[in-house]
Amino acid sequence: MLLFDEPIYGLDPVGILWVRNLLKRLASEGRTVFVSSHLMTEMALTADHLVVIGRGKLISTGSVEDFVAKTSGRYVRVRAPRSDDLRELLVHRGAHVTGEPDGALAVTGLPASEIGELSGRSEIFLHELSPQAASLEEAFMELTRDSVECHGSAAAPLITASSATASYPEGRN
Repeated sequence: MLLFDEPIYGLDPVGILWVRNLLKRLASEGRTVFVSSHLMTEMALTADHLVVIGRGKLISTGSVEDFVAKTSGRYVRVRAPRSDDLRELLVHRGAHVTGEPDGALAVTGLPASEIGELSGRSEIFLHELSPQAASLEEAFMELTRDSVECHGSAAAPLITASSATASYPEGRN
């Protein structure tokens, strides 16, 4: 079993990639590798499994995908010249639709494939159809907001007591 605390802190991109590949290689050899880090973007690229602890309590454990799915940040971004017609069609189908500042629609309650098929059958051309999900960092901030000791502004949150730990079960990389 190996335990690393902030192993990429201060490294250049080549060093980060080297450490990331080392951790994955060690895990593929059957070793259990734990990585403690506050760098969520790196954890998203490196980790198979997350253990999130805040104020000494377990907040979440599971895959990165499952962790991100726990937040409410999933929606489908849709842009169409006939956005009012599309909105009406989607709402009638049970979707929740909100407008975005640039005129796009944010749709929850229907997958992108169904939105595309509905618009096609109604001859509503789409200029954008893209599923959106929260980043690991956004999910982390959402799920740990009650576990931080200090809160900064919304633009620059300050996390002082939470961290994410990536674990690689034996044989996984």
